[in-house]
Amino acid sequence: MAANPHSPKGGRPARLEGIVPRHRRSCAALAGGECLCSPGYQAQVWSSRDQKTIRKTFGTLAEAKAWRQDSQVGLRRGTLRASAPTTLRAAADAWLEAAKAGVIRTRSGDQYKPSALRSYQQVLNACVLPQLGNRRLTAISTRDLQDLVDQLVRQGAAPSTVRNTLLPLRAIYRRALNRDEVALNPTLSLTLPAVRGRRDRIARPEEAAELIKALPLGERALWATALYAGLRLGELQALDWAQINLIDNLIQIERAWDRKAGFIEPKSRAGRRRVPIGNTLRAHLLNHCLHQGTGGAGLAFPNTRGDRPFNPSTIALRAREAWTSASLNPITLHECRHSYAAYMIAAGINSKALSTYMGHSTITITLDRYGHLLPGNEAEAAGLLEHWLKGARNA
Repeated sequence: MAANPHSPKGGRPARLEGIVPRHRRSCAALAGGECLCSPGYQAQVWSSRDQKTIRKTFGTLAEAKAWRQDSQVGLRRGTLRASAPTTLRAAADAWLEAAKAGVIRTRSGDQYKPSALRSYQQVLNACVLPQLGNRRLTAISTRDLQDLVDQLVRQGAAPSTVRNTLLPLRAIYRRALNRDEVALNPTLSLTLPAVRGRRDRIARPEEAAELIKALPLGERALWATALYAGLRLGELQALDWAQINLIDNLIQIERAWDRKAGFIEPKSRAGRRRVPIGNTLRAHLLNHCLHQGTGGAGLAFPNTRGDRPFNPSTIALRAREAWTSASLNPITLHECRHSYAAYMIAAGINSKALSTYMGHSTITITLDRYGHLLPGNEAEAAGLLEHWLKGARNA
């Protein structure tokens, strides 16, 4: 048998710079003899930034040399770091604790909503940590996460579910990257299934009036406020009569409600806002105030005991029963918010004002979500095109 080229005369294993042959335990080369095995090769580089040696073993000398060269370039550029002992599970626990305490915030600088953090924890425990929780944060690659995505797709998970599964991972790695705890963010450059959002139901103005009229007297104002002021669910639940000004016809949004955390801050800084009250909504609120008999004090829409905000499931069930009896197409509180946006656009309210009334953080959100409702945009575009073509032909 020919001598191993990396066992020089004298039998001792060859030592290349930064690369060490890894012989089998039974190999004679370890005792000074001639190598008769097929050794692996451990390449290593020194990270002065981390004051640690980074090692990796390969099956061939060529692979070890190539990795060592690439690693030296990565260390110079700052894209390679020594592995930290922190696991993804430990990093996730630390991130959630800091987010709950308000230390870690959203990109806009707002605190994470309790419901968002509960959702993050749920998807981490259900889909991510069972497979990757014990892996080091720095050892998880884009390929590992793509395998996770592909597995969810094969299991029939909806595209939105797949994307929501990655949201906490993106947040964890974004913070780790900013703190120099990892060199690369493996959540980038993933191939994800496209989310095809369905068009939300919008009640016609005459239909909205019929829907409200079919409801029990004590619940009409709640649905009217959703339809004619566009408040979010948590904002409706937290709404107090002190925030409803029927003299200046304004609703002041100052807080929201979370089913576990109680009263919380609005969704974002833009969530604190004033929403105008039209005459239709004002009449419903006045009637509701008289029917409630509290003299305009306390929660505007409490539960039947009056000690907590209304239960959305109970309200939705009673409304659906009433609408089914009246042969009307049911609507959800969230779809009422979309209907409000459609009414405001049809009424000619400018996009910036609508963005403020909806509590959107940017006007881009409003335009992306409701731009298709802008009245006459197709006819106007066609008219502008014809005007240009006519001018071009005449020229």
